Amino acid sequence: MSRTVKIVILFIAVIAVGWGIGKYTSPSPSASIEEGASAGAGEDLQAPPISSSEPSFEPSPEPSAVASDAPEAPGTGSEPTAEPSDKPDNSGNQASAEPSPAATAKPATAKPTDTGSSGTGDPAAEQTAAEPDSMTVMVNKQYQLPDGYKPADLVYPDVPFIFSEKIEKRMMRKTAAGALERMFAGAKKDGVYLAGVSAYRSEKTQTTLFNNYVARDGEEKARTYSAVPGHSEHQTGLAIDVSGSDGKCAAESCFGGTKEADWLAAHAAEYGFIIRYPEGKQGITGYMYEPWHIRYVGKDIAEEIAAKGITLEEYYDAVPVSK
Repeated sequence: MSRTVKIVILFIAVIAVGWGIGKYTSPSPSASIEEGASAGAGEDLQAPPISSSEPSFEPSPEPSAVASDAPEAPGTGSEPTAEPSDKPDNSGNQASAEPSPAATAKPATAKPTDTGSSGTGDPAAEQTAAEPDSMTVMVNKQYQLPDGYKPADLVYPDVPFIFSEKIEKRMMRKTAAGALERMFAGAKKDGVYLAGVSAYRSEKTQTTLFNNYVARDGEEKARTYSAVPGHSEHQTGLAIDVSGSDGKCAAESCFGGTKEADWLAAHAAEYGFIIRYPEGKQGITGYMYEPWHIRYVGKDIAEEIAAKGITLEEYYDAVPVSK
């Protein structure tokens, strides 16, 4: 074999070896794509987390207490203002500041669960008032108003209140408002000067108040001094909490025994009002004694209830309400 042929063969062999090495060492296109995908995923995982848009719950300052339908305290701001609670404190006194509605952990329009009457937790025991617009409708732990009920004839009675704004809690149904005006005038003739504290209250407002109490004291305890939404007499537009014109002891236990409380006990029935939650009747009404909470039922019924020393439940021979 000639030298030239040998050189050609050697050259071909070198080329062949070089091609083989290059084939097995060059990067794979598919591998490059997969690595790129992995890198992208890693960047996403390392991105900062999205902060929650939900505000943290900060309970309102601990309010002092009040009773059944959570009567409202003196307020000068726009509705809803801070209202007194209905719960007596350990000393037997009641304080006036109600927890701020903004502190509720639930939506103001949400209805609390387990609204069984009489504190039994038995929803079957509840009944809805057939005639919610009646002046003699009974609303308590067993009898509730239709969902979202609002009287159509709410007006502003021409009587002094312990606040000046014309807001929700200043309103009453027209007939009850007229009777209230006459009663205040009658008290004034006797040298007793009354003032309104809290009248109409919507179901939305009552829901906020009740939920605040539940958050603070638990549902079982809250039910002993505050009405479950839909079961509040304030929502009827026929009930009002009253005090002396100076606002002292407004919706507090110290109102009992004052000349204003004594006058109401002796004369409210003459104008169609009753002391809705009398002393010693908690086992029947389900609420503590509230000398400040009066309810319009009409003169005939009011005078009979007062003469007999009974409650509205007893007048209707309704099943007594337990704690």
